[in-house]
Amino acid sequence: MRFKLEGAQIAAPTTTGTASTVENGIEVSMYNNSTTAYLVTVVTAASGSVVGTITLGGGEREVIVKDRAHAIFAANAAILLTSINTRV
Repeated sequence: MRFKLEGAQIAAPTTTGTASTVENGIEVSMYNNSTTAYLVTVVTAASGSVVGTITLGGGEREVIVKDRAHAIFAANAAILLTSINTRV
């Protein structure tokens, strides 16, 4: 997959109150840097309502599309998040 990096990689916050917009990214690459599966949650804003969840298996990488204001947190900081742009 071809994409442009839109920001620095971060470890996923682990609580809804610290959820990150990942630099206001619309497309976010998620990588599980562990062998354990972890739940990833998208919320309307930090401490906001849940938009959706996905379980990311150990070593898996996925790209999600979200609204700029939506924020992400995960069950473990082994989930690494990067804002990307696949429309290049």
